[in-house]
Amino acid sequence: MIRLQFSLELAYTVLTPSADFFFNFHPAFTAHQTVAHERLTVNQSGATWALQQDAAGQRSMRLQAQTGPLQVNYEATVEMRHYSDDPAQIAEVPVYQLPLEVLHYIYPSRYCQSDRLAGFAYDLFGNLAPGYARAQAVCDWVQRHVKFRSNSSCGTTSAMDTLVDCVGVCRDFAHLMIALCRAINLPARFVTGTDYGADPKLGPPDFHAYVEVYLGGRWYLFDPSGTAIPMGMMRLATGRDAADAAFATIFGGVTSEPPRIEVVAEQDGAQWQMPVHTSQGLSTAQV
Repeated sequence: MIRLQFSLELAYTVLTPSADFFFNFHPAFTAHQTVAHERLTVNQSGATWALQQDAAGQRSMRLQAQTGPLQVNYEATVEMRHYSDDPAQIAEVPVYQLPLEVLHYIYPSRYCQSDRLAGFAYDLFGNLAPGYARAQAVCDWVQRHVKFRSNSSCGTTSAMDTLVDCVGVCRDFAHLMIALCRAINLPARFVTGTDYGADPKLGPPDFHAYVEVYLGGRWYLFDPSGTAIPMGMMRLATGRDAADAAFATIFGGVTSEPPRIEVVAEQDGAQWQMPVHTSQGLSTAQV
């Protein structure tokens, strides 16, 4: 099992009489990820907030703040017991057998224009044997094709843009992989977490975007940017693309500072293990 100590500091200045925030920074509750302890503090005495959880265990917080400085601090102890399997044994699920809740992850979305990439994707991956290995081939191709560069894209950059520009950040790698997977009828979705194990040369710890592909009746995780250790990526939010899963969506006049994040893995030699790279298929999602 993996046990992570997660801490987060968010700092804003509200310039208007009030501002509304929609946050997705609480680790999700699933059959394979739990939160043993957590603590949230908000510095504004006049701020109001509420936490909600959906059927898949994803948690979101709505907050309304008043004019002035706003600081949100969060700490959590997150425990993950990954489901793992031999990739050679993980098959694709025929479209006609996909559960209803999975079907909308096979359609194009705002940042993942899979309909425009169908011919291109089939030329690259259409003749590969179906299964986990085909999804891995898409992941590997995106990692080779796109160069990671901080501040190289913006909030409107799509999978098509990344395919042409060949440069991006983790969000862009994820969008391109998702679009290519959907184009060959592999349901794929966008997931946010943290970049445990990323090279310090890339900057301080940050939120991270990765991909889940629906194979063998469950969601398996992939990191097309190759910047983090998948076994150490805690699940925060999921969606069709970044529009559904941003860690913060803000309505009102607000300035912000970069988030301050720390994620530390515990190790005791018996129960808690350090996250490592593995060739096994990994999942922390509900089946």
